[in-house]
Amino acid sequence: MDRKLLNETVEKVLESRNCFLVDISVSSDNDVTVIIEKESGSVDMDDCIAVNDAVLDAFDRDVEDFALTVTSAGLDLPFKVQRQYTKALGSAVEVLVKGGRKLIATLVAAEEGSITVRYSAKEAVEGSKKKQMVEHEEVLQLSDVNAVRYHIEFSDKK
Repeated sequence: MDRKLLNETVEKVLESRNCFLVDISVSSDNDVTVIIEKESGSVDMDDCIAVNDAVLDAFDRDVEDFALTVTSAGLDLPFKVQRQYTKALGSAVEVLVKGGRKLIATLVAAEEGSITVRYSAKEAVEGSKKKQMVEHEEVLQLSDVNAVRYHIEFSDKK
């Protein structure tokens, strides 16, 4: 399968739908997976169908035997491209830092190669016997981060 043609085909249809490409993978068995995201709002079925149809039109199934899956990035998957970080500005994220540290924070900035997060942590404060919540703002290099994804919190309230 011609990867360049595949990328160009997908990028063209995504641009017209206010979407962007997160990832394309092609397995050794020609299983093609296209993961997309929308600039604002959520990817809908019509977005996936448009990408699916464009790829099917660009490649002759009689010549190339392939399976195609088009899906949205989903809330539970780690961010892969800069545009996902930009879209998530102001949102609660879960950051897994290399070395095992995990932060639940608000994403306040996203530059190429780094992110800035704001979070609160209970800490001992001089002059106080009880730990108090202290707010932190920290710049993290993406090279020091294993994964960033949306933080999803479930409530027990009925």
